[in-house]
Amino acid sequence: MKLRWPHLTRSLAVVLFATGLLLAAPPASALTLQEAVAKVERETGGKILAAETIRVGRNVIYRIKVLTPDGRIRVFQLPA
Repeated sequence: MKLRWPHLTRSLAVVLFATGLLLAAPPASALTLQEAVAKVERETGGKILAAETIRVGRNVIYRIKVLTPDGRIRVFQLPA
């Protein structure tokens, strides 16, 4: 069976679309900002002072500022 251009183009478009959907989906281990805050709070036992989402190129980073129990301020950066 000989493929013609419309069929080949349509098939290629379906493959590219499906690949794009797979690449656009976040990885299974992706954290939300709320989860990242809870993790830092749990690990340090400190009080969260600020939390923000930062984009660096194509990467997303959560920047979390914490007041530790010993009175120090620490800044954590976790990949999203």
